[in-house]
Amino acid sequence: MKILCDRKELVEAVLNIQRAVSSKSSIPALEGILLQTKGSDLFLCGYDLEMGMTTTLPAKVEQAGSVVLSARLFGDIVRRLPGDDVSLSVDEKNVASILSGASEFSIAGIPAEEYPELPSVSGETSIEVPNGILKSMIRQTLFAVSESDMKPVHTGTLFELSENRLCLISVDGYRLAVREEPIACDQDTSFVVPGKTLSEVLKLLPDNEENLALSIGRRHILFQIGSYTLISRLLEGDFLDYRAAIPASHTTEILVKTRTFIESVERVSLLITDRLKSPLRCVFDDNRIQLSCSTAIGRASDELEAQSTGGTIEMGFNNRYLLDALRNTECDEVKIQLSGALSPMKVVPKDGGSFLFLVLPVRLKSGV
Repeated sequence: MKILCDRKELVEAVLNIQRAVSSKSSIPALEGILLQTKGSDLFLCGYDLEMGMTTTLPAKVEQAGSVVLSARLFGDIVRRLPGDDVSLSVDEKNVASILSGASEFSIAGIPAEEYPELPSVSGETSIEVPNGILKSMIRQTLFAVSESDMKPVHTGTLFELSENRLCLISVDGYRLAVREEPIACDQDTSFVVPGKTLSEVLKLLPDNEENLALSIGRRHILFQIGSYTLISRLLEGDFLDYRAAIPASHTTEILVKTRTFIESVERVSLLITDRLKSPLRCVFDDNRIQLSCSTAIGRASDELEAQSTGGTIEMGFNNRYLLDALRNTECDEVKIQLSGALSPMKVVPKDGGSFLFLVLPVRLKSGV
């Protein structure tokens, strides 16, 4: 194998593909990146048996071939090369020579035959979604994905396709995030994509209205994003019946400026740390919200204006969960809907119903 390619393009491809490579595996090849010539392109692949990522970049191919190189070492080398181009040649013993400018490296590779084959997705369901819309949908639901393995299916986001709409749902036992958009689709299906996969999709997605293609099989999903293909296993299990968890009605509704509310919560939260945990006390009163907290190092309180209808309600919240919900609204004003001190807080947009966030309250001790 002998190729010549642009260093910047190679660095970008390697840095992205590296994220799908297994950091520690009983199969040595999985700790590497598969490099393979395909016509006049260089094909790169990273795979950790759960998720795989591939891409191609233009190259001057003098001799076809393939090799697996250590992702960490190869990535470190190409990032530091001085020249504009990189020459990569591999001999019959899988020793790779990397040349750029005055720098030259020689590193041991692994035969490409030892690299596991990526799963294939027979496109039982295929849809197209604008990049910008899917990026926004993932960003607004990923924060509520569970980090605990207690119920593995909740470490992913539920995708629901029905009646020309796509809905994403994440839940972790303390909060719930629902985000939906109309899309052209004539099929009804649902599946759960791992949160780790969606974080990588988020990094690859550009902010434009071009479409990306999703192919959904029985056990895997494939995202085609520009020159990148990302394939991932789907999670199995019974996802929470999220519709039953959403309060059907509310007794109090507050319209508040999102940025003002976030800044107030951040100020009062200065006394709350991982070591000094304390609920954030919120009093939703006549056209105002009063916030306070008390920890071993002191007390803090703040107040902000809001438009409210309904009675006064006093509730306690985990400050981080409340902030996560507010920061991910991506709008200037939000409606807070409440139906009691121990019922979930519902956060919805001022107009329309593109998202819905639920934050479970914590029980307050009297006199705190």
